[in-house]
Amino acid sequence: MSYRCPDCFRPESNCLCAYTKQIDSGIKFVFLMHPKEAKRQRTGTGRLSRITLKDSEIIMGIDFTNDKRLNTLLNDPQYYPVLLYPGEDAWNAKKEGFPKAIGNKKILAIIIDATWFCSRKIIEKTPGLLELPKLSFYGEYRSIFTFKREPKPECVSTIETCYYLIKELQTFNLANKECDPSPLMNVFQKMIIDQLTAENERILGIRPDLHPKNQRYQTIRELPDFHPVKLR
Repeated sequence: MSYRCPDCFRPESNCLCAYTKQIDSGIKFVFLMHPKEAKRQRTGTGRLSRITLKDSEIIMGIDFTNDKRLNTLLNDPQYYPVLLYPGEDAWNAKKEGFPKAIGNKKILAIIIDATWFCSRKIIEKTPGLLELPKLSFYGEYRSIFTFKREPKPECVSTIETCYYLIKELQTFNLANKECDPSPLMNVFQKMIIDQLTAENERILGIRPDLHPKNQRYQTIRELPDFHPVKLR
């Protein structure tokens, strides 16, 4: 068994920690990670978000109704908890009344880190999550995660969610304006380039195929022209 980095949990040869740095957004991030997401190391971004965001943590499970850690955070008076979830009743950074609702509290941003199918399972098992104030974006975004199919074009990955949330909240002084969230996108871009390179090398026979389902993908992909990322 190959050694895995204890932070990004990727094989040592594919560790991405050197491509990011920790940032302080002024937001408390909590990622509710489905156990299946923990095993999807090829595309999961929750761990990369956690190592990049200073005040963040992962809580793993499916039914969080009686989760001691989550309930402790939800009941902590210093926080204003929100569930990142779309809906007509969702707040966004520029919606009238949102800053007043937060007051002097720190935003506790709860993000479900799972596939859309597994996210629905978490909501089904933990219906109380939908009773929390919801927060969404006022802007429209498209994911750069082009090799992963999403149920809707506007669906973005966990790490992109963090990036755009910080940017929008900063505009209205609801997040640390001194924080540069670009490390989130830098490491995400590096992950995408590594993944596409690995797929191309598999198709060309340069590296062995360890995933049977890969036989569906036999077309060489062009690497995206991202902005330069931080190199090792």
